[in-house]
Amino acid sequence: MDRIQIERLSKSYGPVQVLKDIDIRVPERCFVALIGPSGCGKSTLLRTIAGLEQISGGTLRIDGQVVNDMPPRKRDVAMVFQSYALYPHMNIEKNMSYSMRLKRIAPQVIRDSIDSVAATLGLDRLLDRMPRALSGGQRQRVAMGRAIVRNPKVFLFDEPLSNLDASLRVHMRSEIRKLHQRLGATSIYVTHDQIEAMTMADHVVVLRAGQVEQQGAPLTLYNQPGNKFVAGFIGSPSMNFIEAVIGPDGHSAQFGGATPQTLDLGRTLAAGTAVWLGLRPEHLQPRHSEQGMSGEPQEHFLRGVVDTVESTGSMTFIGVQVDGVEQTVLISHAGVGVVRSGETLSLGIAREHIHVFDKETERVL
Repeated sequence: MDRIQIERLSKSYGPVQVLKDIDIRVPERCFVALIGPSGCGKSTLLRTIAGLEQISGGTLRIDGQVVNDMPPRKRDVAMVFQSYALYPHMNIEKNMSYSMRLKRIAPQVIRDSIDSVAATLGLDRLLDRMPRALSGGQRQRVAMGRAIVRNPKVFLFDEPLSNLDASLRVHMRSEIRKLHQRLGATSIYVTHDQIEAMTMADHVVVLRAGQVEQQGAPLTLYNQPGNKFVAGFIGSPSMNFIEAVIGPDGHSAQFGGATPQTLDLGRTLAAGTAVWLGLRPEHLQPRHSEQGMSGEPQEHFLRGVVDTVESTGSMTFIGVQVDGVEQTVLISHAGVGVVRSGETLSLGIAREHIHVFDKETERVL
């Protein structure tokens, strides 16, 4: 059963349309991530679901009921904001129980609910503290606890980890995912961090300029991007793109200057078609030219000179100036000490890892 159904939803501020014909279905107990660059409309979409923004067109259903004109308090959704939004004059227990006290729920019921949620979030020893006495991660857990005690139909998260440091973000990603599984909740999570989306979500929706570019399981978007934008947005480091032309044989791509290179695509396309070749850094394998090709077909390789080498310990990122290609081609390689600046390399890649996009429409071919 779909917990939320969004059909041709649009939102405008005067003449400016910020959401255009959005179609999304969120099954019960699904974790959905909304992702895209700043200004793409993902937070606005979340706020329309919460009822904080009035939609301009389309239909929004929660549990099959149209909620276009329903006020936020009647939608039975809970929102966790980027800024925590805790009441500074209330201790943690009162912050978490505020909505229940407004509904005049019995004190013992409130107490039992707070104790249970606080134990789940590791806040049971902090209930008497004020928000100013907590760390960023603890405040974020309080904000989540305040949402959980309401037992809503849908949890909405608006970039809740963006104010935390890197190590705490990694920890809280795991905590939010575990909490989602434990509660069996339906969650919609807004983020600009594609690592968060890939590691946490069951379903990812990629937005650009108020429109859905592609949606699906995280690995589907990674392995089968529908267009150049999605291919470049999903994956870290970002995919490399090289301008090329399909050769006369129809199954190879040619690029470069006076001495063009050829890459065998392993599939037939219209000869002469201008394309973008998409090559993920992790799929490119460096080989020293002096080591030879080890019997591999020549068309599986790009040739170039190492420009930069950056090592993080577990990974090495290598920038290569490929012959006839204006931009630097980036590759990522596990380990350290692979190559040095100035060396000549051949970069191998399997045919199934080569993505081809139409130069004009940027759609996948």
